[in-house]
Amino acid sequence: MPKIALIVKRLISSICFVCLSIAAFSQNNNPPDTALGLDQCVAYALKHEPMINMAIINVAIVRATNAINTSGWLPQVNVTGSFTHYNTLPTSFFNDSGKLTQEKTGIINTVTPTLGVTQTIFNPSLLYAVKAAPLYVKQAEQITDSTKIEIIDAVSKSFYSLLNTLEQINILKEDTARLNKNVSDTYHQYVGGIVDKSDYDEAVITLNNSLFTLRQATEMIRPQYAQLKQVMGFPPRQQFNVLYDTLQMKNDMAFDTTQDLVFQKRIEFQYLQTTKQLQLQTIRYYQHAWLPTVGAFFNYESEFESNSFGSLFSQSYPFSYEGLQISLPIFTGFARTNNIKKARLQYDLLDWSEVELKSQIWSDYTTAMSNYRSNLYNVTVSEENVALAKETYDIVQLQYLQGIVPYLNVITAESNLITSELTYETSVFQVLSSKIDLEKAMGIITVR
Repeated sequence: MPKIALIVKRLISSICFVCLSIAAFSQNNNPPDTALGLDQCVAYALKHEPMINMAIINVAIVRATNAINTSGWLPQVNVTGSFTHYNTLPTSFFNDSGKLTQEKTGIINTVTPTLGVTQTIFNPSLLYAVKAAPLYVKQAEQITDSTKIEIIDAVSKSFYSLLNTLEQINILKEDTARLNKNVSDTYHQYVGGIVDKSDYDEAVITLNNSLFTLRQATEMIRPQYAQLKQVMGFPPRQQFNVLYDTLQMKNDMAFDTTQDLVFQKRIEFQYLQTTKQLQLQTIRYYQHAWLPTVGAFFNYESEFESNSFGSLFSQSYPFSYEGLQISLPIFTGFARTNNIKKARLQYDLLDWSEVELKSQIWSDYTTAMSNYRSNLYNVTVSEENVALAKETYDIVQLQYLQGIVPYLNVITAESNLITSELTYETSVFQVLSSKIDLEKAMGIITVR
């Protein structure tokens, strides 16, 4: 008997230790003044997650690049200068009364500052840059939207995974309390000679297994919080508590499965269409590459000339001129025609990519729909199983206390109950996760 009493004390100590561990974890790592629901976690991630911020910066980079590429339409103003010093003046020849005469001419020192202005009137490359600029911005924004969708998916699933563990802990705590009572009841029955020691041993074993499972689930909280922080872009050493409404989550499981799949809603499809538009602009560019480049120019120069440095800037001789410049490609070694052919073949590749993408989207959709419907059915079945398991356990527990059935029946009933409860909670979060997959597959996740 003293040995049994010692075992009971150890079990009580183990239960207290596990409960204190859970309480300490909640107190030290989840301050009650910082609580975030799913929407808040998603909103935080969309603002702070590094990949999203990198994508937003890339949009700004694309806009700056477009501004650089189209800057050629604005006047280009340059100031240049030159200084020339003749060690020996050049020789000039002229006819003097039929006699060829030579003479040194020129000025030893010359300084010529020049103000030059050019203005592009027409340029096929600049025209392409203007037409392609909004498409490049659109592409960058679509990449940002795609990144946001992935983050929403990751945050939601990490959030649901964490909630599943927290709900399992609550169930396991109830199971441990229930098994602890069974150990106490079995102990007193054993002391009273109603049951033999094997029933008491079985009760202790079952309780120990429940404590082990509870401890495992408790230890899983920390890495799951770390995973959620990572996908949120949340500071690792800062803590927060997840906030959720069980009733609201059950309402969130609903989804209208009669909606039709629209390929155009998928961000990958939209990005591909933008890429095809850009490729069409490339084809048009090469088709019109034979057009001339036309530009206007204006130069203003002021020469300072003198044979001595001291008086070099004492007198200036300004002059200016303007004109037009035209460049027309006549023969480029068939580069233009080959570029057209290459661009059209690349467009054909994009057409086949669209066919493949539609097939992939359809596969994603059918898989996600099947998983959602299956998981939703599991919720209904497992909820019914929980009710039946609870009823069965109460009956078997009462029959055992009355000496009608052996303790093995209690163990079986309790095992079925805890399994049903855990299965139900897991199925709820599986439905929520599969709903996210379905919304993602249908392209209806809102990111703006």
